[in-house]
Amino acid sequence: MPRSQEDISKNMSKIHSKDTSIEILLRKALWHKGYRYRKNYKVLPGSPDIVLTKYKIAIFCDSDFFHGKDWEILKLRLEKGKNPDYWIKKIERNRSRDWENDKKLLYLGYTVIHFWGSDINKHLDECLTTIDEAVWDCKFSDFDIDE
Repeated sequence: MPRSQEDISKNMSKIHSKDTSIEILLRKALWHKGYRYRKNYKVLPGSPDIVLTKYKIAIFCDSDFFHGKDWEILKLRLEKGKNPDYWIKKIERNRSRDWENDKKLLYLGYTVIHFWGSDINKHLDECLTTIDEAVWDCKFSDFDIDE
């Protein structure tokens, strides 16, 4: 059933760029594990959702829709929907901006991790394992075997 413009507008007004449910879920799990972090850290390119400053790890919690999960499939769906030019352009711009910010963060020496919202919701333990492994790598990247 088609939704009215009023319903669409009401739904879109509830979408926020920070403190989303997926961010909060991941942050609570990290806090419970003893990780301390900065949230929406504006000092870094792209204002990562979560930054483990001690380990130089930047974490992004990406919405499946707005960041284009399974982009080729989503793009085909959008082409058949309402206002395809707007949505395709918007999501491609988001994906491009994400890629540019990742390059800048890598240049600054950060490890960059992106999680899809659906993965955080369905596979939180795997997301935490990925972060644990990145921390482990950071802890021992400076370790010199000859010492």
